[in-house]
Amino acid sequence: MFNQKQKIKYFLYARKSSESEDKQMASIESQLNELNKIAKQNKLEVVGRFTESKSAKAPGREVFNEMMTRIKKGEAQGIICWKLNRLARNPIDGGEVSWMIQQGVINHIQTFGRSYYPTDNVIVMAVELGMANQFIRDLSVDTKRGMRNKANNGWFPGCAPLGYLHNPYKRKGAKEIIKDPEKFDMVRRMFGLYLKGTHSVAEVWEIASKDWKLKGRQGGAIGRSTVYNLFTNSFYYREFEYPKDSGDWFDGKHIPMIIKEEYDKIQFLLGHKSRPRIKKYDFAFRGFMRCGECGASITAEHRVKKQKNGNIHYYTHYHCSKKKNAIKKCSQGVIQEKELEKQILEKLEEIEIPKIFKEWVLDVVKLNNKEESNQRKKIISNQQEAYNKCLKRLDKLIDMRADDIISDSEFTDKKQKIKEEKDRLKSLIDDSDKNVDDWLEKVEALLHFAETAKSKFIKGDLSTKKEILAMLGSNLLLEDNILRIETQKPLRIIQKAVPEINRLYRKFEPIKNGLNKVQIGEIFSQSPALLPGSDSNRRPID
Repeated sequence: MFNQKQKIKYFLYARKSSESEDKQMASIESQLNELNKIAKQNKLEVVGRFTESKSAKAPGREVFNEMMTRIKKGEAQGIICWKLNRLARNPIDGGEVSWMIQQGVINHIQTFGRSYYPTDNVIVMAVELGMANQFIRDLSVDTKRGMRNKANNGWFPGCAPLGYLHNPYKRKGAKEIIKDPEKFDMVRRMFGLYLKGTHSVAEVWEIASKDWKLKGRQGGAIGRSTVYNLFTNSFYYREFEYPKDSGDWFDGKHIPMIIKEEYDKIQFLLGHKSRPRIKKYDFAFRGFMRCGECGASITAEHRVKKQKNGNIHYYTHYHCSKKKNAIKKCSQGVIQEKELEKQILEKLEEIEIPKIFKEWVLDVVKLNNKEESNQRKKIISNQQEAYNKCLKRLDKLIDMRADDIISDSEFTDKKQKIKEEKDRLKSLIDDSDKNVDDWLEKVEALLHFAETAKSKFIKGDLSTKKEILAMLGSNLLLEDNILRIETQKPLRIIQKAVPEINRLYRKFEPIKNGLNKVQIGEIFSQSPALLPGSDSNRRPID
């Protein structure tokens, strides 16, 4: 177990991934330079250094596993890393780190401006590790949400079909689809040629590729299948389905190449029945769930029932689209939207926390942040000072070259070295400035969601309900009219604590008007499940 008087030995750990999760993260060399400074400033004994270039979104990092094994053997009791998310971005590695520090196998983790000890608030550390994992999942969720919004706004998400391109002058994510000045007319001529009924698909392809020299998006020759897909793509008359096979159809804002009647005629010539325009309805939960039996997506429908007495009833029900496996017939039936809402509300109740608990946790978190902010500010100040010195050295070097004091080769060599140092420091400053308070904002947003999600879901419109369900969890499976939701990890931490929170809350609820905030905080603090150790027991850095 954790011994405050024990002399701790440390491993340095630096990780950099080439994937999008680490787009703004400093290089391994920069991390090591800063970690060595932290160790020197705080007089921490370093007995080993570990570096790797690998994503942490899934378990299986060889270097990380080797370091953890050696810590278990007692070779070191502490870790120095740039941030906690360098250690883990997945629940398995995060759980191992959290468990080892709670058991005292790891006695101290030192990051940029923050320390973690076995006696610290277990919820805060678990939430921060959960946030690192959630960041990876949010990338996917945010991307899908952004693409759905883009479709709702009338712009097709994904690559623009042949004959169109994305407006290069618009920012990423908001690029409109415009006519390709080089290919639009040629593709339109292909439609016209086939509409005459005198040419087959193969003949149109041969004329376009060989005679007109039409090229694909990547600059290569177009294939015969490209022409067939082009003729069956409803995008060209300004309608598109997103996601594919979802049944959700949208009216595009792009300039159409053909009209609906021309498209229908082409389908007839191809031997297809004219595809009718599917009326688009907005359903609160479609697009989130999959069938637990066959894995197909869950779709939704509106139904109208007219009774003999003339009364009319409107229903919305959800059911498996049964498109995943054509061999085995899915046996799942339908479920009413009201029943789905009831099950989602039950799940939201499992994470619901009283406002007074949220305020207590935020007070604890902000107190910890305030105590450590001075150290962070000092580090950032030192980095900024070093960056300014680099700029002065660069100005001086330019003056020396202008006065012909140094040669071109000397100037180029020295300029490159100063530029590399300047870029390294700029990366560290940007990284520090961006993330100093980022984790605090995320914790506050998470707690606010846990406090208000249920009431907002009850009162909210379709858009609000969609947003809440997306934030609640993922991997939603519907089977035998039971909805299973994999709650997002930071919320699972709160979910486990809710029974204890409610027990304590009910305990003082009848007399809470007579208690002040400090007294209520003391009641929460006395629970081992919420706070295993007081901040006053924190071991100072040697």
